[in-house]
Amino acid sequence: MQIKQQFLSSIEELKALISKRRPFLFLGSKTSTVIPYDQLEGLNLPLIVESSKFTPSMKMLSSENLLISGSVNWQDAKAFCQAQGRSVMTAPTEELAQMLSGVATSCTGERCFGFGTLRDQIRELTYIDDKACEQHLSSDKLLRDHALFRDSSKAELLNKYQESFIIYKGYKNAPFPRLEVETDLMVGTEGQLGIITQAELCTTSAESVVYLFFSLPKWEDDYEIHLDIYDKVQSFRHAILSCELIDENSWSYLDQEEVPVIGADTIFLEVRESMLEEVYEKLLTSIKGIKDEDVFSMPSHKCQELRMKIPRAIFERNSQMGVVKKGTDVQAIGENFKKLLDLYRMMATKGIRYNLFGHFGDAHLHFNFMPNPEQVTSCAKILESFYGDVLSINGSPFAEHGIGLLKQNYIRPFWNEVHYEMFNYLKNQMDQERIFFPQGYMGLSPAMES
Repeated sequence: MQIKQQFLSSIEELKALISKRRPFLFLGSKTSTVIPYDQLEGLNLPLIVESSKFTPSMKMLSSENLLISGSVNWQDAKAFCQAQGRSVMTAPTEELAQMLSGVATSCTGERCFGFGTLRDQIRELTYIDDKACEQHLSSDKLLRDHALFRDSSKAELLNKYQESFIIYKGYKNAPFPRLEVETDLMVGTEGQLGIITQAELCTTSAESVVYLFFSLPKWEDDYEIHLDIYDKVQSFRHAILSCELIDENSWSYLDQEEVPVIGADTIFLEVRESMLEEVYEKLLTSIKGIKDEDVFSMPSHKCQELRMKIPRAIFERNSQMGVVKKGTDVQAIGENFKKLLDLYRMMATKGIRYNLFGHFGDAHLHFNFMPNPEQVTSCAKILESFYGDVLSINGSPFAEHGIGLLKQNYIRPFWNEVHYEMFNYLKNQMDQERIFFPQGYMGLSPAMES
């Protein structure tokens, strides 16, 4: 099928498109890891709509919340806030991603360790519904008081759904949206119930930070120091904004002169400068096996530059070799984090090139296979077994980047009949004609489709 691609430049054009009642997939900056952009021609997507030409708009409100609309990316938002003495409270590694797309997937990357999830930083949302009308949602209003759940049977459905979320309460995202406050109808539902056009987010005071790096053994050989760091940093969330892992395999994609330590993993901490002394005296001295020569600092701009350069270098090298990344997005907190690392250790023995990086302090890591074309089938089988193991350790399979199209085959075991009933109900109430991303996860049936 020939896919028609359409670029929109205004909200009015979006409303006009919705009024035509034609189903479409709404895309932002094409940085998502769950949409196969190179395979769209072979998918059942009649229309792809892009918002990259929407005029970006940012405003700092009197509340010091950031109001955004249009194609604002994280990089521009960070610079805008910085100029006004403020700072965004979380951001994905790829800062060229559009913020509203990140809201739709509940994308929570770095700084979640210190500030919590993006979902909880959203104060207000505006979206376009299936009638092409603007609707407003507030995080101050409970979803149980919304018109959708005033009927007693639907209120009971919501209660059961929220009970199923309890096991994931401490996670960035569950395998399904939270559905606790009004804004949860849009945050994490991946544009399947409406198109987000504006968001108001909390910001924080800009402050000086220091990036401290630990040089560590490779996690495949010895992860005891890694796990000791994970355990110890949990008591320092007031002082540490980010705790991130970059393994030796990830560093190997950069030129050798850019790599801070050769042949080693690194974990870095983004530390409030005002609390650096406390971190040194109480945290660093308590970590077993860390020597003074294993700890070094890096300027903020250099750290951010390298942090973004790694995934871009991986993508470029893979493209040149005809390799398609097969990535994971799993979080398994507490005692189950070691079990997750053990699963990754097993996957590292399969003879397929890989790397591991991500949000270590949150027990949320991205293991990426880089299979050559001959390894793709075996890679898929490995991942299918892997997600079964993730379910057994109460892990969240897609804790940051959503389900999209690429992860749908793995998500069903994490749901029960309550989830399917809720998804179907929301679709019937908010998108009865299936205009918004009809191939999205809310349209999946309990049984695997042939």
